Amino acid sequence: MSKRANGEGSIYKRESDGRYVGALTYPHPETGKSCRKVFYGKTRADVRTKMREASDRLEEGQPVADSKATVAQWLTHWTATTLAASHRKESTRSLYRTLATKHVMPEPFGALKLDRLKPSDVEALVLNLRSRTKQVPADGGGLEEVRALSDSTIRTTYTVLRSALDGAVRDGLLARNPAAMIRRPGVKRTEAKHLSPTEVRSLLRAAQSSRYHSALLLIAATGIRRGECLALRWADIDHDAGVLRIRGTLSRSGGRLVVTEPKSERSRRLLPLTPVTAALLTAHRKAQVTERLHAGSEWTDTGFVFTTETGQPVDPRNLYRVAQSAAKRTGLDGIGIHSLRHSAATAMLEAGVNIKAVSDLLGHSSVSITGDIYGHTSDESARAAVTRLSDVMGF
Repeated sequence: MSKRANGEGSIYKRESDGRYVGALTYPHPETGKSCRKVFYGKTRADVRTKMREASDRLEEGQPVADSKATVAQWLTHWTATTLAASHRKESTRSLYRTLATKHVMPEPFGALKLDRLKPSDVEALVLNLRSRTKQVPADGGGLEEVRALSDSTIRTTYTVLRSALDGAVRDGLLARNPAAMIRRPGVKRTEAKHLSPTEVRSLLRAAQSSRYHSALLLIAATGIRRGECLALRWADIDHDAGVLRIRGTLSRSGGRLVVTEPKSERSRRLLPLTPVTAALLTAHRKAQVTERLHAGSEWTDTGFVFTTETGQPVDPRNLYRVAQSAAKRTGLDGIGIHSLRHSAATAMLEAGVNIKAVSDLLGHSSVSITGDIYGHTSDESARAAVTRLSDVMGF
């Protein structure tokens, strides 16, 4: 049955206020029941245009008119239904709810009505997010203004809005998604900050008194992510096969520590155990057995490789604090746990390891990501490469 709407009577002028009124009748797209939509305008032509546009929308399978709900009202509904029911990881759902609440739902953007939302409004939101600043301590003392939100946060906020508006289109509240009509905000790729082998050893020595020194050492020796390291269980370590299995990542979500699926499918991987890492894990397990005996009934057997004094999983923030404290003691400003991962990757590449092998070991979703992040070359490796080329070419 055609969804073309029909005029109900003629367009007439209302005596009370002089406005013109017209109506369309059309079958409901799901139930087939007759529906009626009234349009108003200053002139007969205004009403006729609105009726024609509504009829065209129905022909294209779109709602006769966009919803007058505000962006904030729809985001509240979307986060409680569509987002909550999605197959996204719990940490991702939590992040999306936070970004929607902090950056999309507040006025003035959140007060805009869906039927008035334009692509330029979404662009204005992006510009507003980019313009936000915060004060941080300056190197020379005092405070300085810096951007409050990173490119990555702005891009993810846009993704949340676009996903929510896709839901509004699906539910018949919008004919088109205005966020889909603008380019997704870009994220400038920056080369990872890394440490030299000497600096890595200095940082690890500074953290030697910490109970989490072994975790930092494992990250530095393998390049695994912080969450992957803390999600390791003893069942993931196979000394006979000489491998370490990465099967999850530990993070804080909804006020509790949870192990979720790896960052990407390629993040689920096997890493070879070197004699150094095998000895490290063996020594750490012996220390954990002693600690478990000392804790007695207070110990909870979670099976994690790295735990608190009572066997509970380690909050990633605690490992971050240990790395930061060690970096500060060694004068390595701006260095964190991720720097150990970057340093491991850089060391492998500069040692001549094939970039595909490095990408697989790091669990990157593509080799191009590895190249973008670790595109730098040290003076020593560059000189060695040119010298090797000259030797091969016989120059």
